[in-house]
Amino acid sequence: MAPTENVRPDLNDPTLFEPVSETEKRSADYIRPSMSYWQDAWRRLRSDKLALLGLLVILLVFALALLGPWFSAWTYDAQNFMEANEPPSWNHLFGTDMFGRDLFVRVLYGARISLAVGLVASFINLTIGVIYGGVSGFVGGRLDNFMMRVVDTIHSVPLMIYVILLMVVVGPGLKSIFLTLGISYWASMARIVRSEVMRLRNEEFILAARVLGASGWRILLRHLIPNAMGPILVTLTFSIPQAIFAEAFLSFVGLGVSAPMASWGVLSNDAIGTLGIYPWQLFFPAMAISVTILAFNFLGDGLRDALDPRLRK
Repeated sequence: MAPTENVRPDLNDPTLFEPVSETEKRSADYIRPSMSYWQDAWRRLRSDKLALLGLLVILLVFALALLGPWFSAWTYDAQNFMEANEPPSWNHLFGTDMFGRDLFVRVLYGARISLAVGLVASFINLTIGVIYGGVSGFVGGRLDNFMMRVVDTIHSVPLMIYVILLMVVVGPGLKSIFLTLGISYWASMARIVRSEVMRLRNEEFILAARVLGASGWRILLRHLIPNAMGPILVTLTFSIPQAIFAEAFLSFVGLGVSAPMASWGVLSNDAIGTLGIYPWQLFFPAMAISVTILAFNFLGDGLRDALDPRLRK
């Protein structure tokens, strides 16, 4: 028997084709439009109610700190002994302290100092911590070993030691706190960025960039660090409340800002002596610290879930 020959069908024959039905057309539609990584992260962040609540509270605290004192009839350092230790009222929403100063305005000014410390801490993490950790993880070898030993040394010294040493040289105040953050606060960020860069540096897109002749700095700044922005943003969000609490603690023990400047830690320290008689003087600055730190933690938890690519659906 002769073998069967392969005969090519005539593509012009209309009997070989059938029009697609409407049901098949609808089944071929996409369930949802295509989204980028950041669009999908924002979609998931919006579905997290606690994260959105934290974001709204943070924006509200920023707005009150910047604009609130302008709309108040009181100033943070105006003393009036005739109205000393008054309870909360319509005239003084948070009451007054022992010198008759309005606590509401002083809490708002304290928010300015605490948020300024948080912003300085985030700026230090985004500059020193990210660049230092990125270089260490990308280069590797002996340089990485040396740079990480420097980080371990900085991390091993307690924060209080830095503050006391700087107070001897510079003196107490915001300057010593900012210098302390500049010396020690970037170490944790450097470790996280280093681990992410070491995980990404052997990926195929990095190899492709090397083949195309990209320099080391271009690979680090244009490819590695942008692809590690998820963990960086989460760490940054959690580091801001840590800096705010550190400033409040240092001011509470007398190592931070000094009078007449108003800080949440200073206000809490001033109210300790009269806690049993005038409890509102401690309640409102302590509440401001707690609400702000909780808001940043809620936002950090939401960002951690939203930026995790393993949770994409």
